[in-house]
Amino acid sequence: MKRFIIAACIVVLMFYAVYTAFYRFGIYIDLNPDAPVTTFMTTDEDTIYMTKDGKTEPFEIRGVNLGVGIPGEWATDYAIDKETYLRWFAWIQEMGANTIRVYTILHNDFYDAFYEYNQGREDPLYLIHGVWVNDYVQNSHRDAYDDDFRQTLLDDCRTVVDILHGKKNLNLGYGIGSGSYRSDVSPWVIGYILGVEWEDVTVVYTDHKYPDRNQYIGTYMYTTPEASPFEAMLCEVGDKIIEYETNRYKQQRLVAFSNWPTTDPFDYPEDVTLYFMKCAKVDVEHIATTDQFLSGHFASYHVYPYYPDYLNYVPGKETFPVTEDGEINTYLEYLTRLTAHHTIPVVISEYGVSTGRGMAQRDYNTGRNQGHMSEDEQGEALIECYEDIMAAGCAGSCVFTWQDEWFKRTWNTMHAVDLLNTPYWSDYQTNEQYFGLLSFDPGEEESVCYVDGDISEWEESDLVAEYKVMSLSMKYDEKFIYFLIKKEDFSSEEDVLYLPVDITPKTGSTYCENYDISFSQASDFLIVIDGKENSRVLVQERYEVMRAMFLHETEDEDAHLNPVDPDTPVFKPIMLMLQTATPLLSGDWESTAEVYETGVLTYGNANPEAEDFNSLADFIFAGNYIELKLPWQLLNFGNPSEMMVHDDYYEKYGVEFIQIEEMYVGISSQEYEEYRIPMEAFALEGWGKEVTYHERLKQSYYELKEYWTAHPT
Repeated sequence: MKRFIIAACIVVLMFYAVYTAFYRFGIYIDLNPDAPVTTFMTTDEDTIYMTKDGKTEPFEIRGVNLGVGIPGEWATDYAIDKETYLRWFAWIQEMGANTIRVYTILHNDFYDAFYEYNQGREDPLYLIHGVWVNDYVQNSHRDAYDDDFRQTLLDDCRTVVDILHGKKNLNLGYGIGSGSYRSDVSPWVIGYILGVEWEDVTVVYTDHKYPDRNQYIGTYMYTTPEASPFEAMLCEVGDKIIEYETNRYKQQRLVAFSNWPTTDPFDYPEDVTLYFMKCAKVDVEHIATTDQFLSGHFASYHVYPYYPDYLNYVPGKETFPVTEDGEINTYLEYLTRLTAHHTIPVVISEYGVSTGRGMAQRDYNTGRNQGHMSEDEQGEALIECYEDIMAAGCAGSCVFTWQDEWFKRTWNTMHAVDLLNTPYWSDYQTNEQYFGLLSFDPGEEESVCYVDGDISEWEESDLVAEYKVMSLSMKYDEKFIYFLIKKEDFSSEEDVLYLPVDITPKTGSTYCENYDISFSQASDFLIVIDGKENSRVLVQERYEVMRAMFLHETEDEDAHLNPVDPDTPVFKPIMLMLQTATPLLSGDWESTAEVYETGVLTYGNANPEAEDFNSLADFIFAGNYIELKLPWQLLNFGNPSEMMVHDDYYEKYGVEFIQIEEMYVGISSQEYEEYRIPMEAFALEGWGKEVTYHERLKQSYYELKEYWTAHPT
């Protein structure tokens, strides 16, 4: 009996050892080394082909990028379940897309769902899989040949291949998925995009550090004599992923390396190079393939119409193509230059615009901005971008992105929010959160309020303040603070209404010299309802985050050398920074940075079910009523889930947060300007990490669906 137990233990241990070696460490024995290598994807100079049912035909990659975020969760929580993926896959394919692109290894629920969705399907969805490079590694002291960069990238390539073939166990780790991967999705994987948008300083640092390491000769890929050390590193990574999949699985598929305009292969005028610090190039024309690579490679670029729009600042724009409206189309010109440069197919693997209320960059020619676009405008812009991409001769494209992601940040608003709690509220001022075709709206089935003129959702318990013939009601959710204003015999063309708002106990003014009105509380903001075109939110200058954080960029002064008085009566327009090459546009290198007024209120119907729906609408008139919604950040909330607002910038030398339990609001009109406007408390209670939301396909989804299904690949 003892011998039997020992033998059984030995067998179990041996099984466990073999299992671990095979599924965790990727150790295998090639039992059929002479088996032919297969591929169903090939390329020529400008076209990608797919072989299906023995027939080879051109294949346009018409894709959608898929992120990993949902409200209340970080991307690295991998909280999207299998059922959600299955629902999304159906919507994506119904829209007319044929491909999904993911950036990194996901939880096994994704691959199980993808396998189940495609199994037995005559027209399946296809997959382009990325291999990620950690942001911290690329933005640190490391060069591309550091083990944390190059070796990790090589190891992750093997891991991705094993996962796609259903032969991997992986433990949860930061930035990487986990699970027992047993679903073989390789029949629908058309290729890999290796790496991320390269940091120019990392590329330059690598090239300068290793000038003699600029050549690599592999079995499947090799460098040309013009290659740089960074390109040689990429060549090795590409060669090794092909080698591993060829040897272990006897399969090959397309390979590409991520790129974007910051490291594109072009030369620009000196002013453009200096202003944008265009210091690096990555050119995959310096990476060639051997006859043993049966599939093929393509050039992958992330290209957006607004930044960095280098061609907007170069001479000779009179020769550029124009839009139907007669505007210079630098986007199409840039895409055309890419396809002309390359001798392999070009795929624009990211393009898109945001429906966020805030804007970070502006396209002066075509109006395809980064933010402050309605869902309808987003759909139109996506179609225009797609048409430009195809007109330039690209082999495919992927829209960025499928779903909105609450956890995202943007350079021109990230100073104003608590970056450790972004998944727990929807920050409409941060445009990076709203590139999706799928929206996550607050509320389990519907939002607590819609600004649409229908006041039936308002109750007596929402009443906050009454003054003369006016009243003010309020409520809120994870995205907005809502106001219902009532005034007897209200005239939208003649009446001007004032709503003072006191947020912080630290500062504020009881008087606004702009309108010569007084308040019972020291107020930080003043909401002015003045018709459909002239309504806006103003901020007391002491509480103006733009001045505190960007005065050097806008006026070449230090805000903290000359701080504003805590009770200053000056109320200013609320502005946001734009990333625009103002000196290049003006020819004046002393020009200040460009800003735009984000406090201006947009009139319209904000109910998604309405025929005249405008997703950017802030307020609407309805008889004696006005409905208004404001995004939290516009009132200097840095984390409304815990009711954290900005502290005094000049005490803290920047943005710090304090918690509040109430805000004070009031209501008056120009008829009563001589009186001190009384203000009442409105209680605030955060929701912590318990968020509510429901999915909603945006207008842009239906517009793109109508276009793509009318123009099949």
